[in-house]
Amino acid sequence: SALIAKLDGEAEVIFVDDGSSDRSVSYLRRMVAAEPSFRLIELSRNFGHQIAITAGMEAAAGEAVIVMDADLQDPPEVVLDLVAKWKEGFEIVYARRVRREGETWFKRFTASLFYRLLERMTPVDIPRDVGDFRLVGRKALDTFRRMPEHDRFVRGMFGWMGFKQAAVPFERPARTLGETKYPFWKMMRLAIHGIVSFSERPLQLALLTGLAISALALVFGAYAILAWILETGVIAGWTSTVVIVSLLIGINLFMTGVIGLY
Repeated sequence: SALIAKLDGEAEVIFVDDGSSDRSVSYLRRMVAAEPSFRLIELSRNFGHQIAITAGMEAAAGEAVIVMDADLQDPPEVVLDLVAKWKEGFEIVYARRVRREGETWFKRFTASLFYRLLERMTPVDIPRDVGDFRLVGRKALDTFRRMPEHDRFVRGMFGWMGFKQAAVPFERPARTLGETKYPFWKMMRLAIHGIVSFSERPLQLALLTGLAISALALVFGAYAILAWILETGVIAGWTSTVVIVSLLIGINLFMTGVIGLY
């Protein structure tokens, strides 16, 4: 409420309960009942972070929407900086972490690996060290709502739109309560989902790998035939089997890539 009072115009806060198993929803219900500017969306079960974000953005009615996690590890006062940058004419303003306190070296390493993997494997501009904490203007929000994707990677969707974007750097303090809901395996699953949603490179890799295996199989087959003709010592029995199996594997991979690209 104190933060809302510092903003120009009217504002609302929409909480999305993604099938929580603790007492969070009961506490949120009391907050919403006491504060007219608060709203609550209760999902019937846990659908995941990206769907929860989508549900909140579908319900938002403002000229700009700010997405942030409810654990408040991202400082709420950064919202004022996001709004100020939006007023300069940027349609999407994301908060970039320049410092991550209270995280282990393994967490920092996996986070760095996550962003660099996305950067190399996807043609979409997904900024480094940026989560879902961002401001989205009305034009970008309306575009987001019209996108039909069922399995959503929200960061990639906003990057794909091509609207004018800007970054607001901030220092992320250490977590005081609870534990992160994004362990290593979940982060890698999100990265893989982002890659297969916005990149053709895995299919291109399958195509090129299949082409290379097929070429090597043909070369080895030609060598085996020549060695048999010249009687220079080809092991009988398995050579033809290896060549045929390798060639079929290569053709299968190649055609998988072709079908996927089509």
